[in-house]
Amino acid sequence: ATVTEIYDYLRVLYAVAGQPHDPKTGEKLQRSTPPEIADKVLALGEGTRVVVLSPQTPANGTATRALFEKLKRQGFVRVRLNDEIVEIEDSLKPAAHDQHQVQIVIDRLVVRPDSRQRLMEAIESSLHWNEHQVQFLVNLDGSEEILSYTTEFANPNTGYVIERLTPQHFSFNTHLGACPACEGTGTTPKPDPTLLVPDETKSLAEGAIKAWWARHPKVKMIFNQSIEALAKHFEVSMDAPFKALPQAFKDALFHGTGDVAISTGWKKSDNKRSVAKPFEGLLPEIARMYQHAESDALRSALSRLMNPQPCAVCEGKRLNPQSLAVRLSSQEKELNIHEVTALQIRDALDWMRGLEVTEQQKVYVGELQREIVKRIEFLEQVGLGYLALNRESGTLSGGEMQRIRLASQIGAGLAGVLYVLDEPSIGLHPSDNERLIQTLLRLRDLGNTVLVVEHDEATMRAADHIIELGPAAGPHGGKIIAQGSPAQIAANPKSISGGYLSGKVHIHATALPQTLLTESQERKTKNSLTIHGATAHNLRNVTASFPLGSFTCVTGPSGSGKSTLVDDILMRALRRHFYDAKDIPAAHESISGIEHLDKVVVIDQSPIGRSPRSNPATYTGAFGPIRELFAQLPLSRVRGYGAGRFSFNTPGGRCEKCEGDGVIKIDMHFLADVYVTCESCKGRRYGAETLEVTFKGKNIADVLDMTVSEAARFFGKNNSIAPKLRTLEDTGLGYVKLGQSGASLSGGEAQRIKLSSELAKRSTGRTLYVLDEPTTGLHSADIQTLLGVLLRLRDAGNTLIVIEHQIDVIRCADWIIDLGPGGGSEGGYIVASGTPQEIARDKKSVTGRFLQTPG
Repeated sequence: ATVTEIYDYLRVLYAVAGQPHDPKTGEKLQRSTPPEIADKVLALGEGTRVVVLSPQTPANGTATRALFEKLKRQGFVRVRLNDEIVEIEDSLKPAAHDQHQVQIVIDRLVVRPDSRQRLMEAIESSLHWNEHQVQFLVNLDGSEEILSYTTEFANPNTGYVIERLTPQHFSFNTHLGACPACEGTGTTPKPDPTLLVPDETKSLAEGAIKAWWARHPKVKMIFNQSIEALAKHFEVSMDAPFKALPQAFKDALFHGTGDVAISTGWKKSDNKRSVAKPFEGLLPEIARMYQHAESDALRSALSRLMNPQPCAVCEGKRLNPQSLAVRLSSQEKELNIHEVTALQIRDALDWMRGLEVTEQQKVYVGELQREIVKRIEFLEQVGLGYLALNRESGTLSGGEMQRIRLASQIGAGLAGVLYVLDEPSIGLHPSDNERLIQTLLRLRDLGNTVLVVEHDEATMRAADHIIELGPAAGPHGGKIIAQGSPAQIAANPKSISGGYLSGKVHIHATALPQTLLTESQERKTKNSLTIHGATAHNLRNVTASFPLGSFTCVTGPSGSGKSTLVDDILMRALRRHFYDAKDIPAAHESISGIEHLDKVVVIDQSPIGRSPRSNPATYTGAFGPIRELFAQLPLSRVRGYGAGRFSFNTPGGRCEKCEGDGVIKIDMHFLADVYVTCESCKGRRYGAETLEVTFKGKNIADVLDMTVSEAARFFGKNNSIAPKLRTLEDTGLGYVKLGQSGASLSGGEAQRIKLSSELAKRSTGRTLYVLDEPTTGLHSADIQTLLGVLLRLRDAGNTLIVIEHQIDVIRCADWIIDLGPGGGSEGGYIVASGTPQEIARDKKSVTGRFLQTPG
């Protein structure tokens, strides 16, 4: 909503047309204009005596005397002081230290048909002295009564008044709108019991409680004594597994014993009884220490035991109670601004179209409504109807973020603009892709030029003109090998893409898919990894089984729950099981079959390594043996060079002027940093003495400058180097240089380097590999290479779970789990599961319809 400016329009809409309510009682707040106030007073009936009053803020005697002097100079004669009308002249000395309630007597009149003008003047005068409120003292049925009216929204029953609303009142980035407790973030860090006790199979004596803050010997001793005292009080064993301990003990351990004192075993002094006091509880103790921590080290240690939890005040809604109490009506639903943004885009569109406003409000609300509806429609058109408007941008995929920006541009309605898009089809199921293509064509039809970098065949077929680069990658590419209409490309024998567009070439499995799970007996004997009762986000209590030792594709329309099932539930649970990770798995009952695995590896398209110095040689482990080889050369032995001498990361052999980078960064302050080749080493990274050591006429810098294919031939007989390089070649990366910075590699290249690293390792056959849309950024020819690598990992006995939309890859899978039938609230079910052939025959499966096309 913020990226597309929808939220900005919503803030204005709620400021000008929202109906405020009392945050405590929920009653609608009322306000009146001066003419409406006059009508209400005249409606009291002819002959009613009315005293028009202007209430002032209660003040002490000194401030009240100053007010009286001012009123006297202005010509006022009377005030109502502490519920009694008195002459100002007689009341110039109110008690200095008392609080006084003052109401200025503006006028006294009797209601008559001709008194409207005088009444209006009195009301305007009263509002001059009190901008928001005017009061009337009237005699009704023999008793005096105060009638109070306000030009601001107020609750006449409780006296609650809300100030005039502005768009800032609905922004969580300003003090006017943000929740005061969480300052608009919606979350506050709170201790998490599951992080305190990550392994419930351990006993208290074995250190089940991760007391990171109690490392000092004395603090640790006191902590252990307090836990032992609590265990003794509840008569539980320190040696029993934590999961077997009674719930009453766990509640006391985490939340404290309240007023119940626990004998600590500590002595007040010699020969005296032990101290007894309530046990505070680990969660309150950690929260207290975190709040009052004076050292960053302690705060950092405690943060490892905390997770962001929804703010207790705003419940994660980020706004203060006053702003959340402002509502708008549509389709018999009254929603505040947070509730509107929490709707899925398709539901928000329906709600906004049915917005209920008065005839007077339509004048200034109509344009706002049209702008909001238009922008939401564009989000729906680019296939994002399943997303909530308030979905955090950090949780969106790259493809989703790009389509949101695309919708924003369509909403701007510009013409004569060059739009450049990099793979907008990322993350889209084939059923969603057609709408995206129509959106791109609409941008073109507005009078714009649309330039798209894309590998999707459907998008290429819809293009007016195609420019194909090649014929290969890296130094073997960079030429335009074909250009023209899709039909011309399909007929061009030089075009690589043309073969796929014409249907003459298809992606196919390099090894036949396993004959898997076609007989009921095989279904029973095959081991599987199973998620039971998944209910996170939009999942509808699903149970999903992944056959082990197989290649499984998880498919379905965008937003159907694929990432929730695999990333948020399965991956988090496995990382927690194998590596004690902090992330908590999303809602599910249990996972079975983990005992058949020994590790889990996520292979994504993030950059390789942890630093910009990482390169294919270091990441795959080939550089270590290369440095060892150079250290064994005669000249190195004479000079006493070890393997460290040939590292560009440590002092000694590297060029110290550029510290082994080969370039020097020049800080341009307000401009982008500039990198220039190091004058000392000329970009070679090493000192002159190190470069004097050569193997077959090549020094270490020459080796790093080789492509993978060149290096594989160069080290062909070295069994510790050549196999690692050949796996890189097998993944189609023979053109990449060994020393090429990881930061300069594409996402697809980084992913294949990670795959080659896994191929080079000794396989246990019990590894789970998880890939989320691995074909992103890959040409059909590259996908063929990737598929061959995946099947090699599977044939080694490992398990692959791949979230994928590319139909040719799905067709080569052993097993498919198809989620749907739609996205968001329309998804969350397992529509079908089985082999590609079974899915293709299943009429309920959206993916199955595309699998029916011959591949």
